[in-house]
Amino acid sequence: MAERSFAAEVKQLRNGAGTTLHVEGILAVTKALLQSGVAYVGGYQGAPISHLMDVLGDAHEILDELGVYFENSASEATAAAMLAASVHYPLRGAVTFKSTVGLNVASDALANLASGGVTGGALVILGEDYGEGSSIMQERSHAFAMKSQMWLLDPRPNVSAIVDAVEVGFELSEASNTPVMLDLRLRSCHLHGAFEAKDNKRPPMTVTDALENPLRDIDRIVLPPASFLHEKEKIHDRWPAAVKFIKDRGLNEVFGNDKADIGIIVQGGLYNTLNRSMELLGCSDAFGRTQVPTYVMNVTYPVVDDEIIEFCQGKRAVLLLEEGQPDYIEQNLNAILRRADIATALHGKDMLTLAGEYTSTVVTRGVNEFLPRYLPDVVAHQPALLRDPDDPTSPTAPRVSSEVISPRPPGLCTGCPERPIFSGLKLAERETGKHHVSADIGCHLFAVNAPFDLGATTMGYGLGSAGASALNSKDTDRRSIAIMGDGGFWHNGLTSGVGNAVFNKSDQVHLIVDNAYAAATGGQDVLSSQADLPTRSTQHPIEKAVRGIGVKWARTIKNTYDVGKVRDTFVEALTTAEAGPKVLVMQSECQLNAQRRVKRDRTTALAAGKRVVRERFGVDPETCTGDHACIRISGCPSLTIAPNPDPMRTDPIAEVLDSCVGCGVCGANAHAAVLCPSFYRTDVVDNPTRREQLLAGVRSWWIKIASRGLERRAAQFEAA
Repeated sequence: MAERSFAAEVKQLRNGAGTTLHVEGILAVTKALLQSGVAYVGGYQGAPISHLMDVLGDAHEILDELGVYFENSASEATAAAMLAASVHYPLRGAVTFKSTVGLNVASDALANLASGGVTGGALVILGEDYGEGSSIMQERSHAFAMKSQMWLLDPRPNVSAIVDAVEVGFELSEASNTPVMLDLRLRSCHLHGAFEAKDNKRPPMTVTDALENPLRDIDRIVLPPASFLHEKEKIHDRWPAAVKFIKDRGLNEVFGNDKADIGIIVQGGLYNTLNRSMELLGCSDAFGRTQVPTYVMNVTYPVVDDEIIEFCQGKRAVLLLEEGQPDYIEQNLNAILRRADIATALHGKDMLTLAGEYTSTVVTRGVNEFLPRYLPDVVAHQPALLRDPDDPTSPTAPRVSSEVISPRPPGLCTGCPERPIFSGLKLAERETGKHHVSADIGCHLFAVNAPFDLGATTMGYGLGSAGASALNSKDTDRRSIAIMGDGGFWHNGLTSGVGNAVFNKSDQVHLIVDNAYAAATGGQDVLSSQADLPTRSTQHPIEKAVRGIGVKWARTIKNTYDVGKVRDTFVEALTTAEAGPKVLVMQSECQLNAQRRVKRDRTTALAAGKRVVRERFGVDPETCTGDHACIRISGCPSLTIAPNPDPMRTDPIAEVLDSCVGCGVCGANAHAAVLCPSFYRTDVVDNPTRREQLLAGVRSWWIKIASRGLERRAAQFEAA
């Protein structure tokens, strides 16, 4: 995978029984899969679950030894469809992807899988990307579980609990013949902890065994009349089997049930946040010794009616912590309690926020509204986060700052090869006028922010061109522009975007950013990557692919840092008289991945005492006018402003910071836009040769001599 390796982490996967592993949540999941006798694994990268795919990719030797098949799937739908191997065969299979966007893509395959049911354990590991650290629209996975009647595990954020959830997830799937989803929130994926390892298991039946002994059960195929029977089977057979398994194995947990006549019900993934809030209020401690009865739903679907009734029986009130909207669980619990004629008051969204992440602040405020109403004596503390910002006379009111802190939008990295693409497009629009730009998922989506302000909509991964497909007209020469990355192109864009445009004879301009990796998800290789990989096939040009499905006008620019050429190519694509879709493939390696390699090589060379040259760009303070147009058209984090050294000028000048990686975009922008000649390039030499040291000494001496007069006159001017 690009320039990053998880080889060190992978070594821990060989540890067996009697070993205590101290690992990150993602690695714990990987180890749990191997301990569970998984036969095959697939998936598609996406935060916060990307590293699971990366670790599995680096663990191919261990997987081969165990007879486990692993595949980097082309999309989430491809991954979900892999689980069809568990329909007829007793194969344990797992797939993983980002949710909810991954579930959106995979829902067709999962719906069919859930209809026919499975023989082997089928586990869908979801990286729940919800809340303040999210990169997607805010939705929940719960709806998909309800829609397709798949069971949803939401374990406590604890490494041992997560490992247990993986192992028990397979068992639950087999006991109920139903696929199971395992929801891992961002913090669960990246928390660190310890668990007792077990020996890795070779699957009782491998994929090879299944291929050599094919099976077929027509009742499991989703085709009428079997599909009608599947619906009855879900309710009459699979659901009761799942509930029995959950109860018998005690998957949901109850803490401190004898402490009071009120209680709290919480999704497993929120348990740590709840306990922290209880600790702040003085009614629990860091080890979870709570003074308030707590029912932890490590399985959030299906809800076990008997357990809810038993927990609520005899309690005056219960508070439910359910993150996000709609309030599926709250509605479910209300129905259970009313049908059982239990008068327990149920609170939830009335005391907590209707939507948004349940952070420690949100939960503490909600719990602090619930407990004082029903059990005031249990609240021993009032933490600072409960201060009333609207009451300045309160001794606990927070200090109010008059400064307004602006939000910090995401931006492109220093040296990103996508920045000159958007600079070139902005320059091209000076000649062609503005165009409707349809954005896509990926790093290029950051161009919707200043200084580029490009992009009107984003409809999904690889759907950039499809998102502008309606904006095509034969009555104007103004063309829409659609953007997608190489990851999105291979995921969905080739067919849904470019193929659709060819079929409908669209005059759209397609910009495909080819930075050699699926950069936004962590730098995974794709079909068009230039890496020579022993286990995957790469080096398949995007231009060749689009020409293969009928595109006639296609150009590939192999150096996006040439802003002038990028601008001219945009102008050509937007003005050419040739009909049909126009495809621009803009190629330059992701700078983040490139720098990993460059820094490693530079460090090695420096340690060996070798001569190392590093390109740097700068601004001549005597030439810079302080116009700052270079900053407005670039937005590079390494390009900023500095005080003007000329006492006769007050405007600050542009300055290049030490974080510069020498891409040269700032200077290229300046020259392409005919802005100013103040940019220069210099070479920073480490471990210089004797000749270079001598020349540097001579130059320094000569500059000192030549500048004496200037320094003397400047001093006299300041004194006057």
